[in-house]
Amino acid sequence: MCNNVQNDLLLVIDMQNVYLPGGHWACEGIEAAAERICELIGKRGSEDGGTLNVALTRFDAAEDATGMWRDYNEVNASVNVDVEACEIIECFAELSEKYPLYSKSVYSAADIPELMDAVSSADRVLVSGVVAECCVLATVMALIDKGVKVVYLTDAVAGESVATAKAVETVLAGLDPLHVERMTVEEYLNS
Repeated sequence: MCNNVQNDLLLVIDMQNVYLPGGHWACEGIEAAAERICELIGKRGSEDGGTLNVALTRFDAAEDATGMWRDYNEVNASVNVDVEACEIIECFAELSEKYPLYSKSVYSAADIPELMDAVSSADRVLVSGVVAECCVLATVMALIDKGVKVVYLTDAVAGESVATAKAVETVLAGLDPLHVERMTVEEYLNS
């Protein structure tokens, strides 16, 4: 149970149009995850008088990528240049004006120095967003390696499929409760 939400940071990972149904990298359950994230921000977001700090990320391909990332960006060039696909989902556009929106060019959001500055003053990081088995998992593992306590919001994360998203939860169960707490948004709000 979380007894102190005053120093929690909600991290919203890569909620971009490309992950919506019909998008090139569609994630099953993204719309439900978006609703849960917005519900949490609406009830606890610091800009609305609450105590929860919020940070958002988006994936933007690096022009000077090297190694595997150069290959990745070449394979996905048509997606990377699609401005609409790369934009933040409409329901998060307004939030990205209230809260910081950080760009990243790798899977893990923990690679963003400015974000890690915000993380360093948080007691815990609540993780949400997409893709469960990719950017979200990479971020969770990197945060753990940096000594950050993570709350994985199970109903605020979407993956390529329900099965792969559940597989991530299974992996993280081995790190619960010392490194990761797994809970729903409702459980977090009621704690």
